[in-house]
Amino acid sequence: MAISDLSAVSGISPLYEIPKPTPSDTYLAGEGQATQRLRLQIERIGPHFRTVLVRGEMGTGKELVARALHARSSSADGPFVICHAIRLAETNEEEREDLLVRSLLERTRGGTLFLDGVEEMSPDAQGLLLRMLEHRSGSRMIASTCQDLRAMAASGAFRHDLYHRLTMVEILLDPLRKRPEDIPALATHFLEKFSSQYEKSIDGLAHDAMQKLLSYAWPGNVRELENVIHNGVLQCDDTVLGVADLSSLVDLSVTVESTELQRADAAIRLQDVIDRHVLRVLRECSGNKVRAAEMLGISRSTLYRMLEGCSAQTNLSKI
Repeated sequence: MAISDLSAVSGISPLYEIPKPTPSDTYLAGEGQATQRLRLQIERIGPHFRTVLVRGEMGTGKELVARALHARSSSADGPFVICHAIRLAETNEEEREDLLVRSLLERTRGGTLFLDGVEEMSPDAQGLLLRMLEHRSGSRMIASTCQDLRAMAASGAFRHDLYHRLTMVEILLDPLRKRPEDIPALATHFLEKFSSQYEKSIDGLAHDAMQKLLSYAWPGNVRELENVIHNGVLQCDDTVLGVADLSSLVDLSVTVESTELQRADAAIRLQDVIDRHVLRVLRECSGNKVRAAEMLGISRSTLYRMLEGCSAQTNLSKI
């Protein structure tokens, strides 16, 4: 993966990534109606778009859809550049902002810029993005969000002019819990991917293992499913992936029904349940926040904010 060398010339930490494409970058697994509609949208929009907004919960595959749109466009041979929107707010110095704009526009010329997480942008960063949209030439932009930007614009948290520029074409992704019919195809795809990667001969999933996947709510969506199968392949010593290999599947009901929360005199708040769930996942990841964010299906910045406001924050030192 190529990382921007902007820090070397300006003192700014790396802002964007230019990942090397792989064969699975644009493959949308699943045969449910929602996935079939999504494929048709990509086929229809891909050749013609200039700006697209992809909206969906964390882990639903927004970057995958962006890659598929890029691959379907006339800019498919150009660069696909990933920029995490929250990074645009790291400096308020005008000269550095200009450098960021010039660098990004230069890198994405003839290609596609994928701006991830625009809902996290500060007002200053939103203004910077507007200038980028006004000065770009020969490049396409795909923005992603896990929030309703229309509601954010109505509340004053997001600029109306930027909202209208970004939402000329919008693709909405359903969470995995609303399309369980895609789980078998997705699980099989990930099983084949990681079996090949680790050179393991795993022929499929046991029936009870598949039933466990189908009965789970998947709060982390497709990303969480991918992580579960990934860990399962690493643990599997058989030719079939069984329930015992799904140990990384975080069962929220177990967290909710823990001994401490079952006490009749305990006042159970939703935030307490969320806090405990986040800390449990963080412990299972040995304190690795990047890995924990992937397991939870949230961004690293969201995880940091949750930990800062966590009522059980004092327990972090024990992880």
